[in-house]
Amino acid sequence: MIADVAGRLADRFAAVDRPWTGAAPADLGPAIAAVDLDRPLESFEDAFDEIGDLYLKDAVWFHHPRYLAHLNCPVALPAVAAETVLAAVNTSVDTWDQSAGGTFIEQRLIDWTAQRIGLGPDADGVFTSGGTQSNLQALLLARDEAVENALLKHRLEVGTPLRGVEVLPRLRLFASPHSHFSVVKAARLLGLGEEAVITVPADDWFRMNPAALDAAIETCREQGLIPAAVVATAGTTDFGSVDPLGPIAEVTAAHRVWFHVDAAYGCGVLVSRKHRGLLGGIEHADSVTVDYHKSFFQPVSSSALLVRDRASLRHVTHHADYLNPAEAVFPNQVDKSLQTTRRFDALKLWMTLRTLGPDTLGDMFDRVCALADQTWDWLASDPRFEVAAPPSQLSTVLFRLAGADDDTHRLAREALAASGEGMVAATKVEGRTALKLTLLNPETGLADIVPVLEALARHGKKAQEAA
Repeated sequence: MIADVAGRLADRFAAVDRPWTGAAPADLGPAIAAVDLDRPLESFEDAFDEIGDLYLKDAVWFHHPRYLAHLNCPVALPAVAAETVLAAVNTSVDTWDQSAGGTFIEQRLIDWTAQRIGLGPDADGVFTSGGTQSNLQALLLARDEAVENALLKHRLEVGTPLRGVEVLPRLRLFASPHSHFSVVKAARLLGLGEEAVITVPADDWFRMNPAALDAAIETCREQGLIPAAVVATAGTTDFGSVDPLGPIAEVTAAHRVWFHVDAAYGCGVLVSRKHRGLLGGIEHADSVTVDYHKSFFQPVSSSALLVRDRASLRHVTHHADYLNPAEAVFPNQVDKSLQTTRRFDALKLWMTLRTLGPDTLGDMFDRVCALADQTWDWLASDPRFEVAAPPSQLSTVLFRLAGADDDTHRLAREALAASGEGMVAATKVEGRTALKLTLLNPETGLADIVPVLEALARHGKKAQEAA
């Protein structure tokens, strides 16, 4: 069965000639809703044929060189093979007696990543479902550390006990306006509220301003509030910008505030032989988010949270007699995780590193960064377009159709997707719509991108003429 599926998938991949068919919800929804799930088909082959019509025919193919939209990467083949192994064995890496060697493989990759970051001998971490979960757990640790410190300080200075619930409304988080939306989401989930996130101004390259951060923390303290964490971003979703991690680390150290780096996108620089300097200062972080399923070319999901001090992970530890009793002598990864049952996603990265090696992955990421520079130069030289942001530090490109309004950009993007000629994303820059290319395919070249840009110009002209 598995061999048959592999052959069928290979045939599908070979036949893909565009990133998407452009199917609309009205095309797909009724056919799927009409399936009677209480009546199985005659065979697995029939079921696979059906899913070929319902899903694969209109799938979005991230491996296609004209898929240029979001932070989705084509995947390394060793990781695809590893997916088969981990799904078949069905290991759960929450406790030793469910995972055995899987526990140590995951831990070895955590140690390897922490070493690449430079976090030191007391570092630790755990694989997660993605950057959103990693950021949530990092800020949970920061919150609880801040509460503990505030309670201790109050007891020493005042001599009377203070409840943690009284501290929570005073906690504040600091992030740039271009940080990931999961920071605000985490603040809500952690009982702090959106108002707890203080926006720190950014420079013209969309990077957090360290001087403004220092002033914001000072103001916070003057108001009787408690700075709990600073979130720096190493690779913003829209601009691919990397906050100045070294200067931010100096500010957080001076104020003794938890320093978290969201490197979900920029983590590929950890294996780059050209751009490693972009992450200078990350070694001073208290916690770091990495998404291997972005710039390490892994299948979803493959992410991790790393911490400088393994003792901070105690804030998510809970012992259950039936699972991980306190007296257990074996290593249980659930002691460090927000999840209980958890896939052995680490195997994918392990097989990729053991087959391709980190230098190959770094070279692949370097190629997409170089392609972004080439694309920016091409756009800047063509009068039909205007660049909407400076060149990215990583692999995004923001641009507009010259003289076009928001509706024209929307219509051009929708027409492009519907035609199947390519896929691009959109966002807002200074209140105006901009089109966005997110380049994560090392096999894509300028010869693949230019036809997509030409098609956008053509669709935009038609939209303007029809208006």
